[in-house]
Amino acid sequence: MQSIDAFPVIGQDARPVDKVDLTNGVFSSTVNPSLVHRAVVMQRSSKRQGTASTIGRGEVRGGGKKPWKQKHTGRARSGSSRSPIWRGGGTVFGPQPRSYGSTLPKKMYRAALRGALASKAGDGLVVLDDLALPEMKTRELVKFLLNVGASGKVLLVIHDGLADFFRLGKNVKNLKVLHGKDLNVYDVLWCEKLVVTRVELERIQEIWV
Repeated sequence: MQSIDAFPVIGQDARPVDKVDLTNGVFSSTVNPSLVHRAVVMQRSSKRQGTASTIGRGEVRGGGKKPWKQKHTGRARSGSSRSPIWRGGGTVFGPQPRSYGSTLPKKMYRAALRGALASKAGDGLVVLDDLALPEMKTRELVKFLLNVGASGKVLLVIHDGLADFFRLGKNVKNLKVLHGKDLNVYDVLWCEKLVVTRVELERIQEIWV
């Protein structure tokens, strides 16, 4: 378990080159599990399409004529062949297009994100001095991440000067690339390793404090 008061900064050769203190920022925040859960539910539900749709008895084609007379047939009374109890009939209380989106007060969401980031402080966090590759190739990015101990599901947080890494990240399974301002609770919890450049780490501490 890494100590957050002297957290190592990894250089290009995958060796510590410096240390940073994370005790007075976002990564030292208190984790509120229930608040984090609410933020994840809100974020995931807001992404639901809500396009499921069924047809009711009034929307099914046909069925305008009474199938048989009311009495003296020996069969149950029926007024339409599109009754929900008939094959080919309408659906009762089926899903209709709707929005599943919900909201959470900004202060609560920011607190949840700070909690999610704090949960990564330690073994789930890798701080890079900078990010440079011999070639801007996907294989070089994968090789570099493995060298710094970032395996499994990885969230790479980069500063504006490294925009080309978005292109490389699209080709790697279980890798997401974001700017610090675009961090969200779900992606932070999703990843096993949060890899952050030192420049963007400082920006995160400023934005989400």
